[in-house]
Amino acid sequence: MSRADVLQAGAGRRPNPLWTLGLLRSELVTTVRRWRTLALLGVLAAVPVLVGIAVKIETRGGGPAGGGGEGPAFISQITNNGLFLVFTALAATLPFFLPMAVGVVAGDAIAGEAGAGTLRYLLVAPAGRTRLLLTKYATVLAFCLLATLVVAVSALLVGALLFPLGELTTISGTRISFAEGLGRALLIALVVAASLVGVAALGLFVSTLTNSGIAAMATTVGLLITVQIVDQIPQLHALQPYLFPHYWLSFADLMRDPVYWDDLVKNLGLQALYAAVFGAAAWARFTAKDVNA
Repeated sequence: MSRADVLQAGAGRRPNPLWTLGLLRSELVTTVRRWRTLALLGVLAAVPVLVGIAVKIETRGGGPAGGGGEGPAFISQITNNGLFLVFTALAATLPFFLPMAVGVVAGDAIAGEAGAGTLRYLLVAPAGRTRLLLTKYATVLAFCLLATLVVAVSALLVGALLFPLGELTTISGTRISFAEGLGRALLIALVVAASLVGVAALGLFVSTLTNSGIAAMATTVGLLITVQIVDQIPQLHALQPYLFPHYWLSFADLMRDPVYWDDLVKNLGLQALYAAVFGAAAWARFTAKDVNA
């Protein structure tokens, strides 16, 4: 069912849960089918391919991967076990590529509809502004999970093709089975997706401030880059624990035995805080927004 069909079906009557699910489904399909979204997913899928090929070429002569410790986390272990390419690819894409993709989708969520003139028609249907905003945010969160899984699955396939698979050695030096390693890889992917919740809320808030999708996307990505830079300045160390990307790479603690939870919990708590603050700000702005302007 297309978005137009969903709106027509809901027109003239109060929304019910099935209608809401239909609206969410139409938003998901519309988002994924956009050429911009497909291009972003294609770039994300290509990153593990490039990393895997680079490591394969570098180690062809028996040399160590990662140049003696340089490069993304876990890169030196890829040649021993292709599953480590999943962890390396997520570590390589999380600082910029993944949040940039989420920022583009989130920034376009409301502003893109306003710029195209379709926002007022969405609000004609009995969705209500709060319900529509929640649907948009749920769509962005679904994209967070989809984008992360695209990176993880691409890395797993490339790792299986180029490198051996088997038991893994954790950061703590203990050995775990391949099945347990695969389970930890899935858990890491879920944690990485959850780490993007704050960016999604920030992008959605920015999207409610303007009627230009391009401006909203550019602003969100610009804020992302700015916060990343601030997080690397030593003089601002007192501020850094409150920045949403500060604990992003804590997912590596899931490869410890036993798992070290402190930074993981801080990361998830920080993302929840950003989601609450910017989600509330987006709701306050959107409920007062003049869609006819």
